[in-house]
Amino acid sequence: MPVHPHKPRRRAAALLTTLAVGMLAGCGSSHTTGTAADPAAAVPASAPFYAGATVRPDGALKADALAAGRTLTHQANPYLRLVAALQTPGSPALDFNRDVAPWLGARAGIFLSSSDASNGSKIGQLLSLLQQGLLGGSSAASEWPFSAKGAQGAIVLDTSDVAKARSFLAGQARRAGAQAVGYRGVAYLRTSGGVAFGVVDRFAVIGSESGLRSVIDTTLGGPSLARSAGYAKLLASAPYGALAHIYANPGTSLSSRSTPGSGGASGSTSRGSAGAQGLSSLQRLLTGTRLANVSLVPSATSIALDADTLASGSATASGGLLSSSSAGAQALGELPGDPWLAAGLGDAGATLAGDVQGLSSLVSLGSSLGGPTSESPSAGINLKGLLEGFLTPLNALSANTAEARRDFQSWMGSAGIFASGSSLLELKGGVVITSKNPALSRTAVAKLATLLRKAGGSVQPTSIPGTDAAVTARLTGLPVALDIADGPAANGQTKFVIGLGEASVADVLRPSSTFSSAASYSAAGTALGEGGQPSLTVDFPTLLSLLEGVGLSEDPTISKFVPYLRSFTTLAGGGHSLGGGIERFRLVLGLQ
Repeated sequence: MPVHPHKPRRRAAALLTTLAVGMLAGCGSSHTTGTAADPAAAVPASAPFYAGATVRPDGALKADALAAGRTLTHQANPYLRLVAALQTPGSPALDFNRDVAPWLGARAGIFLSSSDASNGSKIGQLLSLLQQGLLGGSSAASEWPFSAKGAQGAIVLDTSDVAKARSFLAGQARRAGAQAVGYRGVAYLRTSGGVAFGVVDRFAVIGSESGLRSVIDTTLGGPSLARSAGYAKLLASAPYGALAHIYANPGTSLSSRSTPGSGGASGSTSRGSAGAQGLSSLQRLLTGTRLANVSLVPSATSIALDADTLASGSATASGGLLSSSSAGAQALGELPGDPWLAAGLGDAGATLAGDVQGLSSLVSLGSSLGGPTSESPSAGINLKGLLEGFLTPLNALSANTAEARRDFQSWMGSAGIFASGSSLLELKGGVVITSKNPALSRTAVAKLATLLRKAGGSVQPTSIPGTDAAVTARLTGLPVALDIADGPAANGQTKFVIGLGEASVADVLRPSSTFSSAASYSAAGTALGEGGQPSLTVDFPTLLSLLEGVGLSEDPTISKFVPYLRSFTTLAGGGHSLGGGIERFRLVLGLQ
């Protein structure tokens, strides 16, 4: 179904990079609108990942998009350099007003269908290309991400002038050494590397040959994404004023799968693409095993992301971190003090394994987007080592073994993560898991200690007032010791705590105040609106101050994202049900 103008639609550090995928071209110049056709109508229904955007907005949407983009990038026209996404090998630098504006219509989309295992970096290459468009740096692609051996899929662009669009594609194809071929009566151009260019049913298409052929199949009567039931239902519930949206279907894999018409030069694909797995794991971290559509709604003072999820038909479908769990919201409110980072999770016993796997993939994806570095991983503190060290006990707790399910996951209730303190000397934080069986969670302290010793950690028993069991663990990658303890909290619940030192454990069990009474908690609820209860908050100035204090702002894993982070004030996240099986988790980023 087409997206109505009054309901336009929607991957953080890594999520923020993915949002650039949705904003595919420059916005803000004057234009004559074309067909206003929805590219999703030409995308196969089987596509596991699709991003669409209004790339020629006007009125209030144009003003809001420009205001948010200028705050993020500090550029007068923040999206023009995203035209580099259309620059194929051999092509000179493109100028939006000269080369693209004369034929580009109102909407654009990009979809992925599969990727080759030996070229999984192509997905990260595409994301990096679009990231550079917003943050600056070289805009020339050394190798086009879509190809026979790279990512499978295509960019699909609405056109206002088909003849000019065809001329632009022919010029790009000629410089890339493409030759004319045909498929099902549709002529297109193909390079020896499998990059294809063509106009298909008034859409300008650039991508892998299998991706372009799947667009042809769809426009000739194949099932389209726009008409698929789940996509259509989510689009109908989309928020007003969205600039871009990202749709993900966990029922189809970004690993090996054939697409319609994928013969010829496109070749075959195989399982195990590192880039595809990272994208898939991030998707599951955020939205679980549910169909998801994430809308980007800009304004002059904030950027809102509305992640709408719909059960995919599986009885075990879960919502991931971006779920509307009331238990997660309650866990957030019970965290101690006024933390600068806080997150509440629902049933940790059921979801912890997937969340830890997704977080691990997020670390790997961030590293790959950060690019190569000559720094030694062991030279000083590095973010990747810190996160991997902190994930070590969580990996043990969430292991997919009968022992872990019996010894750990069986007693887990809701959980929370927090960090507080404005300097390293004041830093506190940890993971808090409510116990449904105090006897089992008490014995879990010693059992986890045994596993950490086997993993190479140094673990010693310790005594912490108010706890029933406690150990101190020193793990590779962490410059500080972790205190792991179990004991009754002031509210009568038993808490299992993995804390940054004894003071963190004490704050959890005997807090002088809880987060629910803090002004920042109330402010998060106000920012969310729609009656949503906060289950995630971040204060970016404090986070950046701490990162800079230990030199981590220069860490290659996150250094490219620091310019974004400097533009943010706070992040608030929380969810609620929209009815009809749709849940919404809203993230609101405050802008400086």
